[in-house]
Amino acid sequence: MLRIGYIVTPNFQVMIFSGLTVFEMANRLTKEPHYEIRLISEEGGPVKSSLGYSVMTDRFDEGSFDTVIIGGVIDGVYEPSPALVDFLQTAVKTTRRVASMCTGAFFLAKAGILDDRRATTHWAHARALQSSYPKINVAEDRIFIVDGPVWTSAGMTAGTDLAISMVERDLGVEIASTIAKRMVMFHRRAGGQLQHSTLLDLEARSDRIQTALVFAKNNLHTQLTVDRLAEAANLSVRQFTRAFREETGQSPAKAVENLRLEAARLMVEQGRLPIDVVARETGFADPDRMRRAFLRAFGQPPQAVRRAARG
Repeated sequence: MLRIGYIVTPNFQVMIFSGLTVFEMANRLTKEPHYEIRLISEEGGPVKSSLGYSVMTDRFDEGSFDTVIIGGVIDGVYEPSPALVDFLQTAVKTTRRVASMCTGAFFLAKAGILDDRRATTHWAHARALQSSYPKINVAEDRIFIVDGPVWTSAGMTAGTDLAISMVERDLGVEIASTIAKRMVMFHRRAGGQLQHSTLLDLEARSDRIQTALVFAKNNLHTQLTVDRLAEAANLSVRQFTRAFREETGQSPAKAVENLRLEAARLMVEQGRLPIDVVARETGFADPDRMRRAFLRAFGQPPQAVRRAARG
């Protein structure tokens, strides 16, 4: 049986329990006690959540664990006690995995566990994590990241993706896939998948610009000239170019490249298609052009992104 210790801190967010439900479902679906889940804290006893109700916990120095996970808090105060820092520093040496969900990454950072590692957190706090702890290589748009024994996830539902990935490694793809379906999720969002889509980030206000963006996303395998996009928006090229930049802050060409990159990265990480096929399907025309775009955007070529996604 694998013992999972989930560290609960005052003012914790209750949404983390959706991630813990993944391990419970693994036990139920297999009818085997693969996981024992323990809520732990420094003192033990009741710990109050951000919603005002409390959960009972054990002291975190009671027993050994296979996996230790710490979640975030709602008020943005990340000052772990010396005892918690010691516990985390010991855990990363003695357990198979240490993980954070959402802003729990700040606690791992405070303990020095993320130094010289790749990590992620909720996108709204990623820049604060990077500026406060410059030794960390923060990927602000990843769902979750695995760097050796250290796992970090983005906010909210990303903790569930992280837990499903853990179950996949422990018990296999079939069980993890079944859990994802029971929880009405995709199986599974790759760790390197974007936290939020390029289409949403562009925040087009008008229906016409939004129509052009959707047209582009649905036709990435084709040549997407400004003329074609303007036609989709039912505007002249001049009107379209001006309106597009005013609404999105980008040129049409840059926005199309970002849409291509998002689609290509997901296909690369899923690992089912050769790199040259991915380049063709996403409109980069040839692998060299896609490689240059990956280096500009992600600092890595497609092959390195694929290797990282496989862990």
